[in-house]
Amino acid sequence: MDIRAILMGLVFAAMWASAFTSTRMIVTEVPPLMALALRFALSGVVGVLIALAMGQSARNLSRAQWRAVILLGLCQNALYLGLNWVAMQWIEAGLASIIAATMPLIVALLGWVLMGERLRPLGVAGLALGLVGVAIIMGARLQGGSDPVGIAMCFGAALALAVATLTVRGASAGGNVMMIVGLQMLVGSVTLAVIAPIVETWQVTLTPRLAGAFLYTVIVPGLAATWVWFMLVHRIGAVRAATFHFLTPFFGVTVAALLLDERLGAGDVIGVAIIMAGILAVQLSKAPTAAIPPVRRPPPA
Repeated sequence: MDIRAILMGLVFAAMWASAFTSTRMIVTEVPPLMALALRFALSGVVGVLIALAMGQSARNLSRAQWRAVILLGLCQNALYLGLNWVAMQWIEAGLASIIAATMPLIVALLGWVLMGERLRPLGVAGLALGLVGVAIIMGARLQGGSDPVGIAMCFGAALALAVATLTVRGASAGGNVMMIVGLQMLVGSVTLAVIAPIVETWQVTLTPRLAGAFLYTVIVPGLAATWVWFMLVHRIGAVRAATFHFLTPFFGVTVAALLLDERLGAGDVIGVAIIMAGILAVQLSKAPTAAIPPVRRPPPA
């Protein structure tokens, strides 16, 4: 893994994790699903326009890429982010980021149990560590009064993203990455635009903080982080790229503590460290082992 890939991974993890803080700023002031539908519409249109300017076209997408557009739009955008945005009306941004960061553990578990994927002892140990870390944090947060429904919604969101991750592997193959990014956001926007008026009433008072948080969410985690992720996967592969997810709990709770003044207890710090170690162990267990060159014996005399 070269220095450019490492920097891309660090930037992705920071941008992705910061979305929880900006989302918390948004959903405490506006209906979450309608705001998210608008965010996806703006991000999707900008993404498609950038793709067209880069010479990309939806006509060039393969059947597998169209499948990825639909599944990502539904599972990653409408379900994963939709559930997270609704849940963060009641739970802290740091807690939501911690739960979301368990997604690689869920991917490994589903792949192992349902798809028969081999998991080395290091990966099994990583899953166990992740479970312990989650138990420590959840125990402390539930005792502290965190909303159990919001927590359950965040875990459901992580499950939806895990399903999307398992079903769209290789979506970046064949190019047209920015077009895929833009189109899958438009799928999420249309889906949420249908659901939101049924369950929400639009009422908003525009403030500088709300406008800034919304624009940041559209541009940075919405477009930039997704594009960096696809490019990182294309550069070093999905397994190595997913290793950087182990940093998102750290970045998530740090940004929330700095900007939202969310307090961190000892259980949070210990739990985050254990979850990070578990995610890293799972991802390292998937890395291919270096092949041992065969021993060359001299020809018989």
